[in-house]
Amino acid sequence: MPLMPKRTKFRKQQKGRNRGKATRGNVVNEGEYGLQATTAGWIKSNQIEAARVALTRYIKRGGKVWIKIFPDKPVTKKPAETRMGKGKGAPEYWVAVVKPGRVMFEIEGVTEDIAREALRLAAQKLPVQTKFVRRENQVVGGDNDEE
Repeated sequence: MPLMPKRTKFRKQQKGRNRGKATRGNVVNEGEYGLQATTAGWIKSNQIEAARVALTRYIKRGGKVWIKIFPDKPVTKKPAETRMGKGKGAPEYWVAVVKPGRVMFEIEGVTEDIAREALRLAAQKLPVQTKFVRRENQVVGGDNDEE
């Protein structure tokens, strides 16, 4: 059962454009380590699943994994050897639109070298180039001016 929305407002969607950098979801905020896209692309639901399986197999029930992308865009395709015209094809699969900078997977509860290798194996299943990122320990809250 692939990842896909339970229901959508419309069955079909236009291609759209994928330009610029990710402004949301571009920092590691759930786990300790993350896998960040460095190029743009569409990631199919079965590729997300393959990456998840590769990741969880390597860490062997240790740690926790977050999948930070969801395939909510339907991609249509016309049947093979069909003449032009006669409308848009039927939805074939679902994709997650990913921009450079997007953190796609996060992981915690394992050592850095295990996380690095697990995310490397997951990255091999994905059609975008990626890099390993670590959580930045930023100060949460307002001004700290205690004497």
